[in-house]
Amino acid sequence: MTTTSYVDPGGQVEPRDADTSAAFDEFVAARSRALLRTAYLLTHDHALAEDLLQASLAKAWFSWKRIKGEPEPYVRKILVNTYATWWRRKWNGEQPTERLPESAAPETSAEPTDLWTAMERLPRRMRAVVVLRFFEDLTEAQTADALGCSVGTVKSQTSKALAKLRIDPALTAEGETR
Repeated sequence: MTTTSYVDPGGQVEPRDADTSAAFDEFVAARSRALLRTAYLLTHDHALAEDLLQASLAKAWFSWKRIKGEPEPYVRKILVNTYATWWRRKWNGEQPTERLPESAAPETSAEPTDLWTAMERLPRRMRAVVVLRFFEDLTEAQTADALGCSVGTVKSQTSKALAKLRIDPALTAEGETR
């Protein structure tokens, strides 16, 4: 049985002959680049982002038949929730050693201004809110839906995250105090 599906630029999948496998494949082909960008912005690591996306798409596959309407918000929510379960794990990949390894780069007295350094200092929930609101350009309601929280929580987390970023030493000019 051959089926054709249409995937519009927003990621809406409309299977024509109810073949969910083809619809899922077309969704992945059409939207995986955008979802991978979101995963990278959350993890700031290419390999972890690919793993996160693959795990999220595997979860989405099992519930694909139940998804009504546009699947991207549902898959994005799976992505964020999977990321949240990963940060709750105690092991973070570090192994204790008796001696510290030598640093790869020489230490300098001037710290570089770096958004990623500041973003990595944010708690992961705040980082997820900032990524979805400002990098993925989702509305407060869409962000709340993706994170499974209220719009008020998104607003407060955004406010707290921006306040932390304003005073982060990686983003402030040397000698500037606030």
